Amino acid sequence: MLSQDQSKDQSNFAARHIGPDADAVATMLKVIGVGSLDELADKALPAGILDALSADGVAPGLDQLPQAATEEQALAELRALADANTVAVSMIGQGYYDTLTPPVLRRNILENPAWYTAYTPYQPEISQGRLEALLNFQTMVEDLTGLEVANASMLDEGTAAAESMTLMHRATRGKSNRLAVDRDMFPQSAAVLATRAAALGIEIVTADLRDGLPDGDFFGVITQLPGASGEVVDWSGLVERAHDRGALVAIGADLLAMTLITPPGEIGADVAFGSTQRFGVPMGFGGPHAGYLAVHTAHARQLPGRLVGVSVDADGAPAYRLSLQTREQHIRRDKATSNICTAQVLLAVIAAMYASYHGADGLTAIARRVHERARTLAAGLTAAGVQVVHDRFFDTVLVKVPGRAAAVRDDAKSRGINVWLIDDDHISVSCDEATTAEHLDSVLAAFGAARNEKAFDGPDIATRTSEFLSHPVFTRYRTETEMMRYLRALADKDIALDRSMIPLGSCTMKLNAAAEMEPITWPEFARQHPFGPRDDTPGLRKLIADLQEWLTAITGYDAVSLQPNAGSQGEYAGLLAIQAYHADRGETDRNVCLIPSSAHGTNAASAALAGMRVVVVACRENGDVDLDDLRAKVAEHADRLSALMITYPSTHGVYEHDIADICAAVHDAGGQVYVDGANLNALVGLARPGKFGGDVSHLNLHKTFCIPHGGGGPGVGPVAVRSHLEPYLPGHPLADDLSDERTVASAPYGSASILPITWAYIRMMGAEGLRAASLTAIASANYIARRLDEYYPVLYTGENGMVAHECILDLRGITKATGVTVDDVAKRLADYGFHAPTMSFPVAGTLMVEPTESESLAEVDAFCEAMIAIRAEIDQVGSGAWPVDDNPLRNAPHTAESLLVDQWSHPYSREQAAYPLGKNFRPKVWPPVRRIDGAYGDRNLMCSCPPVEAFA
Repeated sequence: MLSQDQSKDQSNFAARHIGPDADAVATMLKVIGVGSLDELADKALPAGILDALSADGVAPGLDQLPQAATEEQALAELRALADANTVAVSMIGQGYYDTLTPPVLRRNILENPAWYTAYTPYQPEISQGRLEALLNFQTMVEDLTGLEVANASMLDEGTAAAESMTLMHRATRGKSNRLAVDRDMFPQSAAVLATRAAALGIEIVTADLRDGLPDGDFFGVITQLPGASGEVVDWSGLVERAHDRGALVAIGADLLAMTLITPPGEIGADVAFGSTQRFGVPMGFGGPHAGYLAVHTAHARQLPGRLVGVSVDADGAPAYRLSLQTREQHIRRDKATSNICTAQVLLAVIAAMYASYHGADGLTAIARRVHERARTLAAGLTAAGVQVVHDRFFDTVLVKVPGRAAAVRDDAKSRGINVWLIDDDHISVSCDEATTAEHLDSVLAAFGAARNEKAFDGPDIATRTSEFLSHPVFTRYRTETEMMRYLRALADKDIALDRSMIPLGSCTMKLNAAAEMEPITWPEFARQHPFGPRDDTPGLRKLIADLQEWLTAITGYDAVSLQPNAGSQGEYAGLLAIQAYHADRGETDRNVCLIPSSAHGTNAASAALAGMRVVVVACRENGDVDLDDLRAKVAEHADRLSALMITYPSTHGVYEHDIADICAAVHDAGGQVYVDGANLNALVGLARPGKFGGDVSHLNLHKTFCIPHGGGGPGVGPVAVRSHLEPYLPGHPLADDLSDERTVASAPYGSASILPITWAYIRMMGAEGLRAASLTAIASANYIARRLDEYYPVLYTGENGMVAHECILDLRGITKATGVTVDDVAKRLADYGFHAPTMSFPVAGTLMVEPTESESLAEVDAFCEAMIAIRAEIDQVGSGAWPVDDNPLRNAPHTAESLLVDQWSHPYSREQAAYPLGKNFRPKVWPPVRRIDGAYGDRNLMCSCPPVEAFA
């Protein structure tokens, strides 16, 4: 634990990150009834898993970390790693392109905590800004693809392709298990498809679909536009033939190219998918990038992921909310359409605002400039007698140079340009927004060619005739002044971590320090192509290796893959590793996955995606796994038992004392133990899942290790394994150091450009700081539980009456007695200036509170005071002083407009509505809308920008 001197040392990063100082911690411990943080750990955690400290007070595993660095030292080390990289001109393409991020977007979104510290908009009344931005994203995708409904983004292009496949399979009701895939797909997307298909028993038939569909039945067809080779193909005939044979069609479409080319929806395609990376989002060595998925209205309810829709608030005004599938994993579990319960919100916002800033004319001008650069390249090559393979292309020129491809590649590299080597005879060269005439001269010289005044003799690809991006949101904000004010106006409608504690249980909204965030925009990290030469990125690769080493030390595992770009994908990758391990041992019948009834819904959905059969294990009344039921299920399925998935500490916020026995029971039957790392922030420096029974875990870097949530993404979900599972970690076809199997993301190292955040956090916290963070988070949660238990019963505690890093407040009795619901309390907290805790998860009618270690005692106390005051308001309802249907809780949140009325007819005052604890309690946050009607929004689904008249 940090000493009194350390907690006051302003150069000590841990003291800056951890909210309560030594005096505040002492105050909390007194309320909890323990003498020290170590005593708290002894009472909360089972003795059998609690790591004993070394003689010098360091936790096992953490002694392998370097000494804590100051912010200045860590940034200097990161600068040295960045300087080791080479920022070459990338003309590789293959789904990743250099782009020019408008500085107004970089400064006001990517570098702005009002945007990057926001969480998923589950409280829509205080999330209207990011919801509007996501609706803009959906509208942009719909317009550019020619389809009616798009979701609020996918993890990347590869997972969007895989989700397209499963969507079509569901929509055709599994009448066939065969999928036709064009040979000209991006190889990384084809690899992710192959991984997903193998687990689900889907047969992929890869063919040249320009020649038509192969024989036999297919449920779906997937093509790319333009193809990986750059060729632009008119797929309208294929679409018609596929439909005639009962198959659906998905097209991976480049949105910039769609400003010129007839889009998928207009040639009859059923699904469009792809990436929005080239809309202002740097390549970042592979991510994070917002993928997209769009469908016709007929398939809207099959769409996976998040969908923003328009509803109305209590006054009938239009208001935005998440619609339909929101968190469906927690409702439908193994029957969910997807295990993806997140999005790439921050990157989707940048892409949408890039489209808004440039507008239809600007995007079309960029596309024409890119296309003309490619045509100039082709003209120069043709004039020099070099063969250009395709005459219809957008930005990528495929060149045939028999036996000379490697030499040309090396010559271009010597001139500072990376091109894409396909084989001994072929190279492709891609142009993008950043390509200049000088770049063309250099790459032409590598072929022994030069620019030629004669235009390339190829057909015009500009076949699009329909309008797009005509809504005012894409025409108003052309100047920096207007865009800056628009982004500020949107941010002001939201509560993010820059304005309030966000006490979301299970979600871990802790400080995302500026020093951690700063390096992600450095070009040495941000402008790297994920398939570029290894020699360009030694600094990034050292950073990745450091992280793998540190994370294995912290968790007690033996190896880590950083490829999964969300917690759900980490789960999926871990379960695939388990299944591959059993298969290699000849135990292919092992497909049963045991999952406690309290588990995260993504657990069951991930197991289903991995081809496993979910068997639910009961929980006791105190929330722990029912050990008797577990043993019975293990005995029943012993020969088919593949794995147990268990979250630790539990989803109920308790350290289960039977965890060692639970793991042993599964191992004795030949199964593997998957420890869900969603709550790892309550274990770091205290216990290591790789040592107390886990065979595999995923780790949420966007929770425990400070990558910001960004409004609901980006995330990183690395998978950590013991040595016997290491051979089965995710591979990638375009990474020499990885296998070719079990690819789960488009890029070899997932969302690599945000890994410096976690690197900096671990580097600056050090062993002592990391352990102190865990202990302080546990102390804060137990302090809240003690302070609030007499007002709202705490539902679950461990054997010694302690909770872990979060506590569940039970409002079910209150609701039964008074009619006041968890929704009423959550919305009322907005009037107090707070974001609500997690509602009705994992138990309906409850609030799950997680303070994290980053919140000061003053902020925690203010939250407690607000909750206590709300309980007094509830008592007013219970006593009959206020009617159940007309009180400040049921009418919350209160907008300024709702108070500025001539006739105030409510039984409470305007002051009680707006300032329940007085005007000096907290800075006032005015919600922009009143309570939103969720059912109306689902019945009247509108998922694109409404006309301006709707707001009149």
